Amino acid sequence: MSPSSTASPPAVAFLVPGMTCDHCVAAVTEEVSRVAGVTAVDVDLATKLVHVHGTALDGAALVAAIDEAGYDAVTA
Repeated sequence: MSPSSTASPPAVAFLVPGMTCDHCVAAVTEEVSRVAGVTAVDVDLATKLVHVHGTALDGAALVAAIDEAGYDAVTA
């Protein structure tokens, strides 16, 4: 797959209502990025949504990572 390809890796989304600031975004991004298979993390603070891209993503591991960052997550 070339870098200019428009195909995106599979993604899962989580609602993280406790995020209120850029520090929250950084903490969630850092923890989720450490999970095996994650290739990218997109956080939208306005909607409180975290989109995680990657392969063979483990939803439980992703929720645990968000919890480790100090936030509750609900699959969106």
